[in-house]
Amino acid sequence: MDPLGAPSQFVDIDTLPGWTDAYEDKQLDSHQNPVGKAQVDVRSPFPYRKDINEKIILWKGDVALLNCTAIVNTSNETLTDKNPVSESIFMHAGPDLKDELQKLKGCRTGEAKLTKGFNLAARFIVHTVGPKYKSRYRTAAESSLYSCYRNVLQLAKEQAMCSVGFCVINSVKRCYPLEDATHIALRTVRRFLEIHGETLEKVVFAVSELEEATYQKLLPLYFPRSLEEELQSLPYLPADIGNAEGEPVVPERQIRITEKPGVPDDASDEEGLEADLSFIGSHAFARMEGDVDKQRRLILQGQLSEAALQKQHQRNYNRWLCQARAEDLSDIASLKALYQTGVDNCGRTVMVVVGRNIPVTLIDMEKALLYFIHVMDHIAVKEYVLVYFHTLTNDYNQLDSNFLKKLYDVVDAKYKRNLKALYFVHPTFRSKVSAWFFTTFTVSGLKDKIHYVESLQQLFTAIPPEQIDLPPFVLEYDARENGPYYSSYPPSPDL
Repeated sequence: MDPLGAPSQFVDIDTLPGWTDAYEDKQLDSHQNPVGKAQVDVRSPFPYRKDINEKIILWKGDVALLNCTAIVNTSNETLTDKNPVSESIFMHAGPDLKDELQKLKGCRTGEAKLTKGFNLAARFIVHTVGPKYKSRYRTAAESSLYSCYRNVLQLAKEQAMCSVGFCVINSVKRCYPLEDATHIALRTVRRFLEIHGETLEKVVFAVSELEEATYQKLLPLYFPRSLEEELQSLPYLPADIGNAEGEPVVPERQIRITEKPGVPDDASDEEGLEADLSFIGSHAFARMEGDVDKQRRLILQGQLSEAALQKQHQRNYNRWLCQARAEDLSDIASLKALYQTGVDNCGRTVMVVVGRNIPVTLIDMEKALLYFIHVMDHIAVKEYVLVYFHTLTNDYNQLDSNFLKKLYDVVDAKYKRNLKALYFVHPTFRSKVSAWFFTTFTVSGLKDKIHYVESLQQLFTAIPPEQIDLPPFVLEYDARENGPYYSSYPPSPDL
């Protein structure tokens, strides 16, 4: 209630029905039986996840009226666009918002910038700029729209927001086809919640009457509310479902290696990622692979060409990637053993591996390999560095050399090509010896990239301290061993 006793115009998201609520009521009314396990031979790359569905709300209404941590405003590069969403936000937020926006000095397409909510019920407004759509530049538009949603979610994670209210970012003025844009919006949110679901409690899609039907139709594809709905939605998924983050797969990553350049491949030999997504079966032998034993024999005899070997390796990696997308890896994600942080002094993405958080004897290591692929597939497209914290690891955290060899053999060539440095933090004498043997006799090309780091001060010469999220126990250990100077760096709240 406002001070005059009139009902508030703002809507508390806790009062809104969730995505699963209406469906569960329908199921109870119709007494439908759930699909038995034997009936579900094929799983969607977006499997039924009740925990994720409970975070989703589809609401027909004005995003400016939502009472949540942050709402999203779609605008232009100067943040002065006049569209129904922006105009409503400006009207309810009050004149102070315009003054603060002038300090931001605009926003580039695909970026996201934060302001206070002022007179809104929401504490913050995240401003983003969707792309102008032209069919001949479709790939660029898809990547930019993905960046809008991803950057909004990343900002919400960094600011420890509990809830986000999304408008439909692809405004009518920018001519983006609604259905195409909705696919990108939903799968990006879905992939983010799979990896960082613990950071967000609610995600609201605020839509108009014209947009509601499209969202109602496509939400079951990415957020199926039962095994039955998952199975029913599978045939309607588009061919391109993006990578492990939901990012559109760019054509350069779909180039196929042919043994005879200039000669068209036989149509039956279409073995790219699209073929892997056909879901003919869920097991390794569901597709015709030719005489596998003969291929292996030829490899051993050195009779297969380098191009054929690369092609076979790519097919194998694509199968692992498809399985990683379809598998429930939430138990591995909860370990917080692998995560993305900032960038190093050269602007390269920094990925962190926390050895102490890997209970090797207690987890399914094949799922750990799948999770690594799930997280790293889009990272490895560009140059990146790895920081491995060996701090306070023991025998229960030691990765077996056979597992590391399998991981090295499975991953795509881009992982090895774009890995520019591996910082081995707080190594022991034993771990140095093991690493030397592994990089000398088991894998090649990795030894020159390993840098042993005895202290955080040494690490900070390559990666600024504000660009890396440090586990608290690493800070404490380094303070004991190298002095209390490092305790002034606060640990990440996400850790």
